[in-house]
Amino acid sequence: MANLLKLEIVTPEAKTFSGDVEMVTLPGAEGEMGIFPMHVPLMTEIVAGEVLVRKDGKDRSFAVGDGFVEITAERVAVLTDMAVDEDDIDEAKAEEARKQAEARLREQLNEEEIATVNAALAHSMALLKVKRRKSN
Repeated sequence: MANLLKLEIVTPEAKTFSGDVEMVTLPGAEGEMGIFPMHVPLMTEIVAGEVLVRKDGKDRSFAVGDGFVEITAERVAVLTDMAVDEDDIDEAKAEEARKQAEARLREQLNEEEIATVNAALAHSMALLKVKRRKSN
């Protein structure tokens, strides 16, 4: 097991993924982070984007929202407000959500509404990025 990491991706609604993986790539606030077994312990913020998981030599993607990650030598725990497996993404719905969020940003909004709409926009963009990358 020294060559594997235990990965857990958790949202407020459910545990989206739990399993042993060879590598994880995370969307960090400062850029992408590649995590391998025996990584130095770290706790940091993640931003909306793509989590790429390598398991049994195959890659699998998840669209995630903002959150935090705790990394140890043997474990990666992702706590996020959204996590969707690439196979469960509805591209048409994500595109419609993106358009609605962009339209709302052109309206007169208070700071709280702007933050909420920006989060929705980031979620839809993450979903579209993952889905469109897999389609190509």
